[in-house]
Amino acid sequence: MGIAEVALHTMPGAFASHSPASSLPLRTDTRSMRKRGTNSFYRTLGGPPKFPELRPVECQCQRIDDLAGVIEAGNGTWANDMVNKASQVLGDVAVPGQAIGGNASLSGNPEKVLPRRRNLSSVEDEAWDLLRESVVNYCGSPVGTIAANDPNDSNPANYDQVFIRDFIPSGIAFLLKGEYEIVRNFILHTLQLQSWEKTMDCHSPGQGLMPASFKVRTIPLDGDENATEEVLDPDFGEAAIGRVAPVDSGLWWIILLRAYGKCSGDLSVQERIDVQTGIKMILKLCLADGFDMFPTLLVTDGSCMIDRRMGIHGHPLEIQALFYSALLSAREMLTPEDGSADLIRALNNRLVALSFHIREYYWVDMQKLNEIYRYKTEEYSYDAVNKFNIYPDQVSPWLVEWIPPKGGYFIGNLQPAHMDFRFFSLGNLWSIVSSLATTQQSHAILDLIESKWSDLVAEMPLKICYPALENLEWKIITGSDPKNTPWSYHNGGSWPTLLWQLTVASLKMNRPEIAAKAVEIAERRIATDKWPEYYDTKRARFIGKQSRLYQTWSIAGYLVAKQLLDKPDAARILWNDEDTEILNAFSTNRKRGKKVLKKTYIV
Repeated sequence: MGIAEVALHTMPGAFASHSPASSLPLRTDTRSMRKRGTNSFYRTLGGPPKFPELRPVECQCQRIDDLAGVIEAGNGTWANDMVNKASQVLGDVAVPGQAIGGNASLSGNPEKVLPRRRNLSSVEDEAWDLLRESVVNYCGSPVGTIAANDPNDSNPANYDQVFIRDFIPSGIAFLLKGEYEIVRNFILHTLQLQSWEKTMDCHSPGQGLMPASFKVRTIPLDGDENATEEVLDPDFGEAAIGRVAPVDSGLWWIILLRAYGKCSGDLSVQERIDVQTGIKMILKLCLADGFDMFPTLLVTDGSCMIDRRMGIHGHPLEIQALFYSALLSAREMLTPEDGSADLIRALNNRLVALSFHIREYYWVDMQKLNEIYRYKTEEYSYDAVNKFNIYPDQVSPWLVEWIPPKGGYFIGNLQPAHMDFRFFSLGNLWSIVSSLATTQQSHAILDLIESKWSDLVAEMPLKICYPALENLEWKIITGSDPKNTPWSYHNGGSWPTLLWQLTVASLKMNRPEIAAKAVEIAERRIATDKWPEYYDTKRARFIGKQSRLYQTWSIAGYLVAKQLLDKPDAARILWNDEDTEILNAFSTNRKRGKKVLKKTYIV
């Protein structure tokens, strides 16, 4: 029995005779869901697949009428409280006329509500149709969206799976639309997968790891050739290219959980014992003691959106920004109890140290770059200016010409004697969203994007990183990766899904014109190009040479950007406000400096 299952069995009013899957409000009425095409997850397999060392989550479907009695018995007036909370919390985020509880009520009757009449463009209409066609059902209820849904793709590889990170923009789009059921189901089903036993080559990673993706499979029941059941088949990295564990999955899960509560008003999900346990398991995995001297998370190459070898091993900015955001989000959602005191104390200490470290050592602008250019090396003292022994020759000629006089950004990585000066879009944008960047730094990042628009946006937003690795550097760092050739894929490719992060960051800093301009550029060709995964060349003129078409997070990223520009206040469900305690600790740390010992000893 996994940890999530144990937690469920200890809940007040829980029913021990049912599995965790049966505790979800799953509908058996699938009339509202579109029929999938040839890429459907519901092909009947020729024989039962064998999952080594995996325990499949079996379908334990129940009618929602029966579940309502269980919920009422365990939680009293839970349904009424949820609706009352939603009406108070949701505010302007809710779509007028939209049911708070999503598209199905607790009594089992679908809510027939008329959406607000709007003049949607044909591009938006097509995007919504495609997003809904990518929805995956499990036990008759929506549980996620597949990565890509190209009807002409005969070899989808793992693009026919539900990826945690890929679903985030899809989930946000459904939340902003007032359709909460799919996000709730996704959160709870992926939580069940967290407790699975993960093993590769006789080694198991730490508890709390979330899967990179999962797939719904239909298999025959043992002993009955005519009966079938649906199971969830997760991938924790043991089947992924490079066999890398997805560090960002758990961080994105916490961020989506917070957004769900803020948007729907349904705080009962984050207050559940199994969900609280899941949050703590992720935090304990991230906050575990190690050999590292830095507060940043140490990860391998390929453990985030850039999931191939691209020289980001160490302390990549993207992971640190998501880590910071997840810590703040988790602190909001953790229920106060005696067992959480030490965890919250460790969390607060890490927030202060992490914010100081990133703001102080990852930041570069014209002034800081000039300081690095004049660094002295081999400084052995507590008062060293060049604490990481960075050699001035690391300042590349491209950066000297590229850095604008107004603006700055966080570098991609920092390790002893190494600074990765590449600009990584997601890490910088989420630093703004999470308030890891100060207000001044946040504006400076957006200033740089505006100043370098022709490099970072050009004909399709947005470069995943800049500049690309080329020639010998590309061969050494990527291992001559044929997919990550210069200005392609992760190596300087342009990814339309980054539109939604750009939009949230722009709205947070009250600069919506930046996002509006980027969306306008994307609208000129993204639908005509069949919603590619990414674009190639320095100015994003070509569809990527190995780009999948009808990529779901390209579709969802565009929709979220459009929704947020139409209703800017809704972006508050995603961003974190700056913490005054962290600000005070940051200023105090700068003033205090290093304590001088009265007496020193040589051992």
